[in-house]
Amino acid sequence: MSKIKSLIILVLSFLMPLATFAENLAEPALTIDQKIDAFFRPIADFIGGIIFYTVSFGEYTVPIVLIVLIGGAIFFTLYFKFANFTLIKTAVKIVKGDYDKIDHHSADPAEGDPTPGGDIFETIGVENAEGEVTHFQALTAALSATVGLGNIAGVAVAISIGGPGATFWMILAGFLGMASKFTECTLGVKYREVTEDGTVHGGPMYYLSKGLKERGMGGIGKVLAIFFAIMCVGGSFGGGNMFQANQAAAQLVGKLGLEGGASGLIIGIIMAVIVGVVIIGGIKRIGSVTEKVVPFMAVIYVAAALIIIGMNITAVPTAFGLIFDGAFNSSAALGGVVGVLIVGFQRAAFSNEAGVGSAAIAHSAVKTKYAASEGIVALLEPLIDTVIICTMTALVLVITNIEGGFINYGSSDVGGIELTATAFDSAIPHFSWILVIAAVLFAISTMLSWSYYGLQAWKFLFGKGKVMDTTYKIIFLIFVVIGASISLGAVIDFSDAMIFAMVFPNIIGLILLSPKVRDELKLYKDKIKSVAK
Repeated sequence: MSKIKSLIILVLSFLMPLATFAENLAEPALTIDQKIDAFFRPIADFIGGIIFYTVSFGEYTVPIVLIVLIGGAIFFTLYFKFANFTLIKTAVKIVKGDYDKIDHHSADPAEGDPTPGGDIFETIGVENAEGEVTHFQALTAALSATVGLGNIAGVAVAISIGGPGATFWMILAGFLGMASKFTECTLGVKYREVTEDGTVHGGPMYYLSKGLKERGMGGIGKVLAIFFAIMCVGGSFGGGNMFQANQAAAQLVGKLGLEGGASGLIIGIIMAVIVGVVIIGGIKRIGSVTEKVVPFMAVIYVAAALIIIGMNITAVPTAFGLIFDGAFNSSAALGGVVGVLIVGFQRAAFSNEAGVGSAAIAHSAVKTKYAASEGIVALLEPLIDTVIICTMTALVLVITNIEGGFINYGSSDVGGIELTATAFDSAIPHFSWILVIAAVLFAISTMLSWSYYGLQAWKFLFGKGKVMDTTYKIIFLIFVVIGASISLGAVIDFSDAMIFAMVFPNIIGLILLSPKVRDELKLYKDKIKSVAK
């Protein structure tokens, strides 16, 4: 399918309801928010109905997309012999730079090398391996897209609905998700494209099209790749942009006591300027910013949680007791173990995005000759995002609720970030300011990474010229301002559906290409052993 046909498909997918939108604009009784909501609602309901279609397990319903995500994670965990546990130590060593010499001091052809068999241009002068960012920068760039409001608000939702026991299943889902991240990010590097000037283009779009072509399924691979790219572009404008800008603006407006619609607009413009300055520099600039911002905000947030936990250290055993009891007690919140398990797995999957394929786009830009090295690094993401940060949030909520009693476990009336803020404030007055700062930093860093994800998908669909590059970035920044200025409504349902629509083509490709990942892992392990001798 040509680039022009891809453009037509993308444009039609967004503009088909224009007639309805025009009618809404002509209706003076509707506010701009209501008009936008009316425009997106039919699309959101249609796409969401497909992507989040549920199947029943007794009295419980589970979205198929969640079954695909968790099923894929279990498959990869078993296929790679629990690599999500056995490779953690190796991952830490790679991030620390212990194995940099494997990449930097030999002339082996790099993954994605456009000049195999001749001079390897990227090694002249013993330069760094082919790529644009370090292992640590790639990790933080990808983490900046997943560590965010899901860790603050999403955990509160899970605990409110599923009770403390949801924490246990969130942690387990985080561990399983590590195997999915390892698989997709290894393939991201293996099938990336590197131009003569060193610019990297990678992600599911490339390993679906190129990898499946190697297996004699080129037609299917191209269709899956184009579908993924279209969904990724839509998701980057919505959930990766407008939702983040909206929530950050709402937190600032509410906390500062600002009034009027102009406040959101001004905040949106400021955020757009900040994001614009960074994304104009590409992945190198994004990586240099996220390697500072992500660790900083993660440390602040975890430190704040640890302070509260330390202040209530005597309640920790009771909290863990509630977590384990709730995870396996048939009388737990939601009426049983299955319900709690579903809630915990769902929030974890939606938080770390393991299996969605988005992180593979950022990791593809890493400086390395060995695809598996970056896959190993990537498995740290769910560990940090879900197992550590989400657990810290859950412990604060459970511990403070022992005496505070502000959470009615099993209730569907939840407040998300407001609930987490209540937990923080109950321990230290006005400590919720930490959440405001974290929410804004999380939102901006998420927008930075998703701008890169969307741009790579955009280039895959429409070409790699500077005009298309600039066009996407301008559109993205406009959506930052729009997102901060309005209440989103159906836009969020629409964008979430597009992001998780990426799961289906991605998981299919990952399973079919798993043997390639196994080969890459063996190659890298053998290289480590040869250097260690």
